[in-house]
Order: sequence, then structure tokens, then C-alpha cells
Amino acid sequence: MPPPFLDSGLHASTMKRLNLKLIPFLMLLYMVAYIDKSNISVAALQMNAELGLTARMYGIGVGLFFLTYILLEVPSSVILTRVGARRWIARIMITWGIVAAGMAFVQSANQLYGMRLLLGAAEAGFTPGIIYYLSQWYPKTDRARAMSFFYIGAALASVIGLPLSGAFLHLDGYFGVSGWRWLFLLEGLPAVILGIVVLGYLPDSPQTTHWLQADQKQWLSRTIAAEQANSPISHHAAWQSAFRSRQVWLLSLFWLLQAFGTIGITLFLPLIVKSVSGQESFTVSVLSALPFLFACVFMYFNGSHSDRKGERGWHLALPLMAAGVLLALAVWTSNPWLAYGLLVVAVGLNWAATPVFWATTTEYLSGAAAAASIALINSIANIAGLGLPPVMGWIKDATQSYDYALLLVSAALLAGGVLGLFLARSPRSAPVTATSTAPAAAPVSRGLDEAKAP
Repeated sequence: MPPPFLDSGLHASTMKRLNLKLIPFLMLLYMVAYIDKSNISVAALQMNAELGLTARMYGIGVGLFFLTYILLEVPSSVILTRVGARRWIARIMITWGIVAAGMAFVQSANQLYGMRLLLGAAEAGFTPGIIYYLSQWYPKTDRARAMSFFYIGAALASVIGLPLSGAFLHLDGYFGVSGWRWLFLLEGLPAVILGIVVLGYLPDSPQTTHWLQADQKQWLSRTIAAEQANSPISHHAAWQSAFRSRQVWLLSLFWLLQAFGTIGITLFLPLIVKSVSGQESFTVSVLSALPFLFACVFMYFNGSHSDRKGERGWHLALPLMAAGVLLALAVWTSNPWLAYGLLVVAVGLNWAATPVFWATTTEYLSGAAAAASIALINSIANIAGLGLPPVMGWIKDATQSYDYALLLVSAALLAGGVLGLFLARSPRSAPVTATSTAPAAAPVSRGLDEAKAP
């Protein structure tokens, strides 16, 4: 009789349970997180005028979130591996929800800066923590698809959150409170509530679940353990080994270049759309949501296709290159609605690489080193969030246009695509399958995995 981790029947039934019990809840958590992090882009439509913020000052306020986020990302993720994902994710959500709601009470640029610093400190470790958590539950054969669902939560946060935030702006004047203040207050409180729910709902490991059968728990635990034993950086390696891995730094560079699009465009998208369309605030928020609907579709199909083909590198490179080209064409065209259409598709394609990237990263690492590496990679990417918004604001103030800022983002995405092609040059390994006869699965993309940690 084959060992449990080779049983395709258990594989299918277990993944079905995970997809039902974990993914929708984690998507909801990330939706709330992403709304609280990015709703300042809609609030700016009213807030900037009320607080007297220039585009540069707004950019500084946006960017300061990433300063504390970057500094605390790795320590927070290491703590998560020691105290458990359930407790630490709950702590993160409760504290960030309190701070996000507190954004409603800022009265000056300096207060805005301080609250954004606090928000970054509170949320640090959340995204790497969820990615690490998923890697402890999903085998390699299913990981990109699972990551696509998780990040669809972020894209749906914009699809739902941007129009919702725009609607909250219409509460302007109720009880003498500005619409943008209602926005921060009403969108911050759900994180506190969900943080409490996490403590009772989220299981620490497959063995602690009540909704998996005994044979499913055994199959899943043995499968994950076998894959971790075969990862280039050992499950038992110290978390500091992440900093000595050439491959981790290459992945970090790719993710930094990709973040120029996901961070730079997202945080300025309503302002960019307003400058292109000239529409009122609610219409702008709806138009700003459409690109993320495309992102949901592109992420799902790119992640699923990558899992099916057992290939990662090209699925990383091509979406970024296409996004960079389309973004440059959006700047070049003089037709505002064509520019908007190109921007919509470019944003969607930029997000398409996301689930494949994290599937690749978690195939290369395991254990505390994985948590630290994910946090390090995410921290480096968020340097784009720290530096890019002030630069984009300065460009807008200096030129009265976002064109040169978008060309800067386009160049970064093209460079990321080239790096993806470089990573894909080596021959691919055979696709990983759930019924493989090997005792542990080989890395999916040899081109991405051949560099070992010393």
C-alpha cells in the first residue's frame, strides 16, 4: 500500500476541505487589511483639501506607513513562528484596526504622518504571516492556486472597497463629521472584530482541526513534512539563513520591481483616474475598482496554469513585461479612455504574477527561515512604498501630470520581466504531481531553485 502522502484520493478530498474552510476566511482577512492600508487613496479626494496637503505631502503620508512596516516585518514574522499564527495574526488585526479607525481623528499633516507610522507598525508581519501559514497547509501542487485565491482577496478589496469608500465620502457633514473621517472609522472597526474571531476560528495546524478526518490530517502532515525536508533551505535552518541566500535576494529584487506597480499605481489610482477622466469622486472610485476585477481573473488563471504546467519562471516574467508595455502605451496615447483601458489591463497583468511568485518562494524555503525570508522579501518590496509615493507626488507637483511617474513604474515592470526571463532560462524540472512516485517532490522551477544557501 502506498504511503499516505502519495494517495491522490486523499489529496483531492483534503484540498476540497481546505479550500472551503480556510481560503474564504483568509480572503476576508486580507480584504479588510488591504482596505485599511489603501483607503487613504480615496480619502485623499477630500482629506487633502481639508488638511491642506500638497501631492508631495500626501505622498510622504502614504510612504511613512512603509517605514515602520519594513523595520518590523522580519521581527514580527519570527515571533509568529514562535507564538503561533492564530494568536499573532489576531494581535496584528486588533491593533491595526484600532489605529486605522483612529485615522478619523487626525487634524494636521504631522498627525497624519504619526498615524501612518503607527499603522505600519501594527500591520507588520500580517501578509508574510498569512503566506507562511498557507505554506504549512498546501502542498506544492496546489500552492499557486491557493495563493491566487488569497491575493484575489486583496484585489476584491479594491473592487469592493474603492466604491464603498467612495460611498462613505457621501456621509460628509453627518453629525458635523467629514466624509473621509467616516471612511476611516467605519472601515477600521471590522479588523478589530475579525481579530477576535481569528482566535476562535483559525486552527494552528492540521492536527488541531476538527473539520479534517484523521486520515486527511495524517496525509496532509506527512506531505508537507516530506516537501519541507526536500526544500533547498532546511525546515530546521535558523531564520538568519534567509539573509545568506543568493536566491532570496534575487527573489527580493523581482518582488521590489513588481511592487512599483502594485504599490505605486494602487495608492495613486483614484487621483490618476480623476486627472484622466475628470469625473466626480464616487464615479472615480468605481472606475478605480475595475482594474482589480481584471486582477482577480488574471491571478486565478496564471496561478492555475502555472500549477498545471509545473512551471514558474515564465509565469512570473511575461505578465510583468506585458504590464510595463501597456502602461507605457497608456502614457503615450492622447485618448483618455484608451489610456484608462490600457491602465486597467496593465494593473491586472501586474497582479497576475503574485500567486506564482509566492508559490515559488515557499517551495524554496521552509520553517523559520521561510517566515524570515518571506518577511525580508516583502520588506524590500515595500521600499517601493516608502520611496515611490513621495517621488510620484513630487513629479505631479513639478509637471502637473502623472505621465513621467507612470513611465518610471513602466520601466520597473519591464526590468522585473527581464529578471523573470533570466530566472526562467534554465531547463524546467518535470511538473510536480500529487501521485508522483518520488518520496518528496522536486522544486517546480529549477531555474529559480538552483542557487542554494551556503
